[in-house]
Amino acid sequence: MTATGGGPMTAQDATRSDTVSAVVRQWQAVHPDLDTGPMEIIGRVNRCAALLQQAEDAPLRRAGLSRPEFDLLGALRRTGHELTPGELARETFSSGAAVTKRLKALTERGLVERRGDTRDRRVAHVRLTDAGRDLVDGILPEQLAYETSVLSGIDPAHRDELSDLLAGLLSRLEGRLGAPRP
Repeated sequence: MTATGGGPMTAQDATRSDTVSAVVRQWQAVHPDLDTGPMEIIGRVNRCAALLQQAEDAPLRRAGLSRPEFDLLGALRRTGHELTPGELARETFSSGAAVTKRLKALTERGLVERRGDTRDRRVAHVRLTDAGRDLVDGILPEQLAYETSVLSGIDPAHRDELSDLLAGLLSRLEGRLGAPRP
């Protein structure tokens, strides 16, 4: 049996017990000639992302928000100024139609306000209301505390290294693929 890179399976490969390891072992049994190295990395990134998203979305669900709605609110909060729906779409990697739908719901909840442009009636400007700002400011510390606790078991030097590696991968993907699809 082979491990990543097509070489012989190492003791570390055999003792990994995460879900992706089991999947990789199954694929290696079916196709021992294939290099499953990419699956081991991408699979773990995807699995980590799904588990993190699930846990991080709990405070959002309690607040009655979806992740994409919170992303819109967060974009308005972190930029600190009004944005057009088109700018929000770019900030959140969303389609214009999706942003419009989310803004309608957030406006109805009193979390954002829209105002027309004085020079171009086709353009709208969106800003957070005080309630929207308070909601973001209340949720963000809880999310950051969760992320801190998840990473606390990793040595700071390894966190820096992981951050650098993921930044390189993300930069490469964004350069190759352009902006992610909504």
